[in-house]
Amino acid sequence: MSTLTIRLPDDKHARLRQLAKHRDISVNKLMEELATISIVEFDAETRFRAIAARGSAAKGLAVLNTLDAAFSTASDKSPS
Repeated sequence: MSTLTIRLPDDKHARLRQLAKHRDISVNKLMEELATISIVEFDAETRFRAIAARGSAAKGLAVLNTLDAAFSTASDKSPS
């Protein structure tokens, strides 16, 4: 396990302590959880961008047009 030292403004540190206390966890655990969330978000964005780079804009737009047409037809048939 590694140690990370960060500098934060006093007011931000106090807010983080309050948040950790509210969640009934240590500030260390809170920071670990926030880091995990950030990593997961980064990984999801990276995967999305990699998949999007391999995709076809024309095929994507065609799918969206098909969905739009299907929902337009369904809404026309719904009772008012």
